[in-house]
Amino acid sequence: MTGSECGLGITVWFTGLPSSGKSTIAAGLAAQLRDEGLRVEVLDGDEIRRNLTPDLGFSRADREENVRRIGHIAMLLARNGVIVLVPVIAPYAQARDKVRAAHAESGVKFFEVYVAAPADVCADRDVKGLYALQRAGRLTGLTGVDDPYEPPAGPELTIPTHVQTVGESIRSVRALLPT
Repeated sequence: MTGSECGLGITVWFTGLPSSGKSTIAAGLAAQLRDEGLRVEVLDGDEIRRNLTPDLGFSRADREENVRRIGHIAMLLARNGVIVLVPVIAPYAQARDKVRAAHAESGVKFFEVYVAAPADVCADRDVKGLYALQRAGRLTGLTGVDDPYEPPAGPELTIPTHVQTVGESIRSVRALLPT
């Protein structure tokens, strides 16, 4: 099924703590979906901040605005037949709920995937060195440590990446999507 054959695309929104595995799962899933001949775009939170929203900081208002902007882009792409994978922290439930509502208003499917790994596991992974910077006192406002993270109340899927392989996680998300 190509984008034109399936009509509307889908947004798969990966949320979780830093270093929980969001981007790793999204990248692996994107490769698999492309191998299947599907139209896929990954809107990675770090890339978006670097290239599209460098004007935003990390205050609550700026984080919510970042999520709103990413959600809007995802909706536009999905509305045009693209499967959009969005690995972003998106720490606030209300901001994620607004993105979900905007998708619903546009008739676009939205799946929230909670990439659930305990903070100590994420700190051990520390892919970007953020936890080390926070422990050294050189970073404040780290989501899940000294800034809040609100886990989703009703995600379509929860992935416990601390007890599941990357391959198992990718297969779990793929099973959500239409074939």
